[in-house]
Amino acid sequence: MTLHLPDRHLQHWRDALPALLTACPLGQLDLHCGDWSLTCSDLRDLQRMLEDSGRQIRRLHAMNTETVVSATAIGLDGQLCEHLSPEETKQSPPPGSLTVHQGTLRSGDHLQSDGSLLVVGDVNPGARISAAGDVMVWGRLRGVAHAGRDGATAARIVSMHLRPLQLRIAYVVARGPEDQPVTGMAEQARLVDGEIVIEPAQTQAPAMA
Repeated sequence: MTLHLPDRHLQHWRDALPALLTACPLGQLDLHCGDWSLTCSDLRDLQRMLEDSGRQIRRLHAMNTETVVSATAIGLDGQLCEHLSPEETKQSPPPGSLTVHQGTLRSGDHLQSDGSLLVVGDVNPGARISAAGDVMVWGRLRGVAHAGRDGATAARIVSMHLRPLQLRIAYVVARGPEDQPVTGMAEQARLVDGEIVIEPAQTQAPAMA
């Protein structure tokens, strides 16, 4: 069973949910969020409302990158939809602003973007990823990551498991941390006073022009 949230231009999902659930069987379901931009707090509320009614989210589908990022951050199986409707295509970022790759990158793979880069999967040791903007890995980052490739010092590297062999932001290079990450907590690397620091991540996905 797939539960589709309403078009965000027609009705708020909170108002529509009770009526949608009347036709939805109990148990696990796939949740399609359309182009809603949902935060971690929104998704926790939605998850709680469904569980209170006897339903659980098996998999979440979304056309909005931030929603997939938020879902992954709270432990849900978030999948980015590959196809947009004509209306959603008009609202999507311009070409080059965000490159999305779904799947694991293995040793020898090299993925790069002229904007920001989102990898929905793991980056294994021996794989390299680079972007002119932010680098986001919604999986395990254990290879080499370079954000701000052309000198953008405000770029970030974000991952659910941030343990790369090497980090680069703009022209600053650092080794990845050796301690184990906190389970279920996304981390980010950014430049502070010319040094790369690692801290809890903000899950807002960038929208670069």
